[in-house]
Amino acid sequence: MTDRALAVVRAGALTTVQDRGRPGHAHLGVPRSGTLDGPAAALVNRLVGNPPDAAVLETTLNGCAVRPRSALTVAVGGAPCPVTVDGRPVAWGAPVPVPAGAVLNIGTPTSGLRTYVAVSGGITVDPILGSRSTDLLSGLGPPPLTDGAVLPLGTPTELHTRVDVAPQPAPPGELVLRVTMGPRDDWFTREALHAFTSRTYRVSPASNRIGLRTEGPALERAVPGELPSEGMVLGAVQVPPDGRPVVFLADHPTTGGYPVIAVVRAEDLPAAAQAVPGTPVRFIGVRRH
Repeated sequence: MTDRALAVVRAGALTTVQDRGRPGHAHLGVPRSGTLDGPAAALVNRLVGNPPDAAVLETTLNGCAVRPRSALTVAVGGAPCPVTVDGRPVAWGAPVPVPAGAVLNIGTPTSGLRTYVAVSGGITVDPILGSRSTDLLSGLGPPPLTDGAVLPLGTPTELHTRVDVAPQPAPPGELVLRVTMGPRDDWFTREALHAFTSRTYRVSPASNRIGLRTEGPALERAVPGELPSEGMVLGAVQVPPDGRPVVFLADHPTTGGYPVIAVVRAEDLPAAAQAVPGTPVRFIGVRRH
């Protein structure tokens, strides 16, 4: 049994293994998946000396706790939270040594929603279609963590970054999403289009890795009837029958039959990963590149 492994002491509400995902398989019905807050995951990997595509842990709501079988370096980023090693507080947003057998506890975020944990050497569960990511929609990749699970780790290849703390953006108090209108904005009334880009929505508690659901004014359709299923992209803003926009995130389906009123700029999506339920959401229309 290898000593390069991580035992799960407390899995938390939802903790998954994620990397940059598996792009290029939409024609097979496979979403991209991967980390929702890509910049946060890349930063913690850099802090422990991993390549940017190394697999990390993505925790949701209340963190997790793990015990390494050998000494290693970890970094925790994304949503700010308390971090302890065997009950002693350690730094968030910086490299931290963890002795073999010690319990690393990632607490509940003080703001934001998802915290990322990088381990020197990366998590080396078997890849599927080139990625180690858990995909909650298709079921590909390792299952969400459970208490007692053991995760294999790779061998560290570089020295970790020597910093006291690395600056990271704060979780949004208001989520501002820039959108390019279309391709099905003509399926909505002029009043609905105005409401979409001028009214304030809020993040719904029903949001998940598949999509950020919103609460707010319902958007009225100008075109009745069904839309044949068509391809969906990351950041697509789909409007289901209740009229409330849904922003598709990493585990989104590759096709859908509800009209897409707009598409969110990719660079605005990491903030959506950290928007807690109740966060105000505004959609701002921008021109195509």
